[in-house]
Amino acid sequence: MDETEFWELVDATREAAEGDPEEQADLLVERLLRLDPEMVLDFARHFEARYNRAYTWDLWGAAWILLDGASDDAFDFFRCWLIGQGRETYEGAVHDPDKLADLLGDFDDEVDGDAEELGYAADEAYEQLTGAVAPDLGIPAAPPEPLGTPLDLENHSLLEERLPQLWDRFAD
Repeated sequence: MDETEFWELVDATREAAEGDPEEQADLLVERLLRLDPEMVLDFARHFEARYNRAYTWDLWGAAWILLDGASDDAFDFFRCWLIGQGRETYEGAVHDPDKLADLLGDFDDEVDGDAEELGYAADEAYEQLTGAVAPDLGIPAAPPEPLGTPLDLENHSLLEERLPQLWDRFAD
């Protein structure tokens, strides 16, 4: 599976789920079950690489603003959700997290920003196809700390300074 096929699966399932992250995860498992196990592992590698790439302080700050706070777990689930939003939103946010102010339409922190199940879709499909747990994907692990300049997430002035567009649009 190449990168284009990866993003096509993400986009098709998001559109079919009408943006509902849980439904998107269910649809993604269904679509992955149509593939052979090696293709499912390829999908998992693409997902994991993007998940790790989004482990940055500024994206955590964006999640903090959008979700009105974001623990370690909440940020993990946010990164899954971000991937689920598709290539344009994902790449735009990774390149400049403040651009999420332009890239996102409405944002409801009760529904949006949390797609934990998307992170498990490939593992679930692989187990259903093979009866075994997915092997190590052979890609580098995420760094122990987020990339970029550390950010005191509870410092509202610093968040506003670092992510001004996002702060203006979404901060309470």
